[in-house]
Amino acid sequence: MITIKVHRDGDGIHGDLSVARLAELLKRTDTITWVDVESPSPDDLQRLGEAVSLHPLAREDAERFRQRPKLDHYDTYLVIIFFALSWPEAAGPQTHEIHLIVGENFLITIHHDPLPAIAETADRWGRQVSGRAGYGVGFLVYDLLDAIVDDYFPVIDSLAERIDALESEVFATGEPRAQAAIFALKKDLLTLRRVVAPERDVLNAILRRDTPLFGDREIVYLQDVYDHLLRVTDAIDLYRDLLSSAIDASLSLTGNRLNQIMRTLTASSIILMSMTVVASVYGMNFDFMPELHWTLGYPFALGLMLAVGGTLLLVFRRSGWL
Repeated sequence: MITIKVHRDGDGIHGDLSVARLAELLKRTDTITWVDVESPSPDDLQRLGEAVSLHPLAREDAERFRQRPKLDHYDTYLVIIFFALSWPEAAGPQTHEIHLIVGENFLITIHHDPLPAIAETADRWGRQVSGRAGYGVGFLVYDLLDAIVDDYFPVIDSLAERIDALESEVFATGEPRAQAAIFALKKDLLTLRRVVAPERDVLNAILRRDTPLFGDREIVYLQDVYDHLLRVTDAIDLYRDLLSSAIDASLSLTGNRLNQIMRTLTASSIILMSMTVVASVYGMNFDFMPELHWTLGYPFALGLMLAVGGTLLLVFRRSGWL
């Protein structure tokens, strides 16, 4: 589905314009044209390619998706690949790839999933036209990237809550099953870092003023988005360290429990073995054993076994083995 919105200084946003006028709109210099393409069909990409003279490599990326965040320079436009994040209740963190084709007077966004950041940015530009007067397409790109990155923080907060819960479970119960959840969460964090770290490099390239499409005014705002990405990256690294510590603690607790079990089994075995020695001595049935025909021989043997076992039990309890 293709949605076209046109912004003209002081004249607001006109939405859902005809796709047939796309090539004409993209050539106008007195407007900012935003073309949003959701779940593009081959025909949609064909029309976009013809209207923008899209480079074959850029079109190939848009068709295949599954790219990493990057910034590509072409003759008259840039291609920025970014990722939005979400966290459905029934699943872990989800990444949503979005391609931004940025020209001097137009922005084309291509994505497969509905993105709240797209709707939020369109609504913001529709309600705050006067606040956007005089700004170019670079500011529209800033608004969109800012909305995308702002949506990272609820995901990061949810991760923090999960990590706190897992740490509490590890130290409260020490159950090994928590280790599986920790490893799954570490995998989620690794996925997020593979997205966020390259995005930081993309913004860093823009901040170095490698492109004329972003002026000094936009650079100031994009610096704020860059700072937010730094915060997200630092939080991800911190949470990975916390999970590593939680895994170490879980393994240590498991080892301590195993050692305690082994001490208990060892002490019990020693007690039983000492009693078995007494029983085996008096079970040899030699004719000349003095106690063999003694009236009190049986109680004496039982008492000796209990005395040896009780003495060892007392020793092990005092030493903390039992």
